[in-house]
Amino acid sequence: MSTTAARPDPAAPAPAGPATRMKALARAELTLLGRNKAALFTALVLPAMLTFSMSSAVDGMDLAESGLSAGTVLLPGSLGYVLLFAVYSALTGVFVVRREELVLKRLRTGELRDLEILAGAALPALLLALVQCVLLAAGCTLVLDVGAPRAVWLAVAGLLLGAALMCVLAAATAAVTRSAEGAQISVMPVLLLSMAGSGMVVPLDLMPDAMASVCELLPLSPAIALIRGGWTGALDAGQVLGHLATAVAWTLLGVFAVRRRFRWEPRR
Repeated sequence: MSTTAARPDPAAPAPAGPATRMKALARAELTLLGRNKAALFTALVLPAMLTFSMSSAVDGMDLAESGLSAGTVLLPGSLGYVLLFAVYSALTGVFVVRREELVLKRLRTGELRDLEILAGAALPALLLALVQCVLLAAGCTLVLDVGAPRAVWLAVAGLLLGAALMCVLAAATAAVTRSAEGAQISVMPVLLLSMAGSGMVVPLDLMPDAMASVCELLPLSPAIALIRGGWTGALDAGQVLGHLATAVAWTLLGVFAVRRRFRWEPRR
């Protein structure tokens, strides 16, 4: 009996790595996104429409004492709308629909790991949102005469932290959502709380101190504060660290909830 060890066939294709697997999944999700007209409208048109509709309300605010301008109110708000609708709301629907269609269950039987499945499904929405944020920031800078950000790294950190948190919250929300129709309702608490209290429409500087202290703890508040601080340069080191700590705490809490509660099979 031969004891020679079997040698790998040099002509055999190398196994796909995580990046290749995620890229293939992201390409498939991007194709499906392009066919979903309602999702494209929500992600691409709604943030710009809400920003435009908010401009009349901002014009009536007394911003002189706060050191803000219409531009430094509207610009972070517009990026917040992108994070909410193009990332959080869109991904919640994606995770729920793929679960109910047994797509997630089938993907888990292959080479893809759980994190790769979720990240690959989220990549198209994230890339679309980041491109949209760059375009909106450039447009608001030109139209509203905001000027260049004084601390670019703060704005970038706020945007990236906000995008990551919205992905995690989308997965956590999908865990408690039973159907695609239910996803339109289950996202409403985060959407309404964020728009009302995270400084997107009314900056926290204009709120009473007690209310502002509570609103600072909402999930999207740190991202909006860091983005606005990137343009105004008004945040000191203590405030920056506080916002970063709040954002990281919400992200870790969301990751814990996803690990414990996320379902890969349909809810029956």
